[in-house]
Amino acid sequence: MRAALLQAHGLDGLDVAHVDVPEPGAGEVLIRVESVGVNQLDLNVIAGHGPGAAAKLPRVLGIDPAGVIVAVGDGVPEQRVGQHVVVKPNIPCGRCAACAEGRESTCPAQRVVGVHRDGGAAEFVVVPSAVAFDRAGLAAEVATATVHSLPIVVNAFDAAGVRAGDRLLVTGAGGVLGRAALEYAVHVGADVTAATRHPLDDAPDGVRVLVTGAGADLAGALAPGDRFDAVVDVSGSAALLGQAIAALGWGGRAAFCAASVDTRLSIDAREFYLARKRLVGVASADLDQVRRALDLVRAGAVSPRIGARYPLDDVRRAYREFPTTTPGKVIIDVR
Repeated sequence: MRAALLQAHGLDGLDVAHVDVPEPGAGEVLIRVESVGVNQLDLNVIAGHGPGAAAKLPRVLGIDPAGVIVAVGDGVPEQRVGQHVVVKPNIPCGRCAACAEGRESTCPAQRVVGVHRDGGAAEFVVVPSAVAFDRAGLAAEVATATVHSLPIVVNAFDAAGVRAGDRLLVTGAGGVLGRAALEYAVHVGADVTAATRHPLDDAPDGVRVLVTGAGADLAGALAPGDRFDAVVDVSGSAALLGQAIAALGWGGRAAFCAASVDTRLSIDAREFYLARKRLVGVASADLDQVRRALDLVRAGAVSPRIGARYPLDDVRRAYREFPTTTPGKVIIDVR
């Protein structure tokens, strides 16, 4: 089969190569891939930095494939053959206390498709049956655009306890995660403020937009009396997150989903504890949150945006152009 195989770090080490079709083991399924996304984690693997440093080369890239199950391993019902599915990247161990309680996102032994094992930027991929979700009713590219991004947003909202009527600030609102967060916030019934470096011409109705400028000056964009019940930060900027935490009111809750731009967080510790604020990091999602996210898209409550699309043979160009491509989820069409 053809696969996007990384044999050395750097884009020059990535090629579409011919490799053996994998075989499903016990509890696994073989998927004929239709689409897969381009993600920041892929770039980390290519560079060998951050969480991507865990990948052992050679490695087939691609964390969020969608396709059709064509074979199953021992212990998987034969009825799954022919099912249209999409893959949750994070694979929980299924044995720890967190997994037993349905908190798979906090499993300390979780592994990631395309990092710890070969991924789905290939004509076929093998994954555990538990992370291959029925995408009935969703096109492959829509399911790929949903399965990694929206469940993390759902988890962040759960972690921050966002409820109807809450004054919610979404920082980094112009990206894929941010736009999903805005739509979900409107669905939840929050009073939403979006902070973004650039104007949002297509923000959902009722969302207040603050343009922070290239310097991400949130403090300068806020009105003097602005205080929020909750913050969901998807910017990856610790500096912006610090400003957002400062804008929380009494008992305010903040959840953040990325830390890739800068990582040194500075807060007023005295004000933080006196105002009873809370902060939690979210890097994955529970299995139930994936199901909820897919249901939200089926119901039309959230509509993932599809950006640039590339054939598998242009995978190197897809990764090269990823930082500057059009808004929306970048898709690699495998078939």
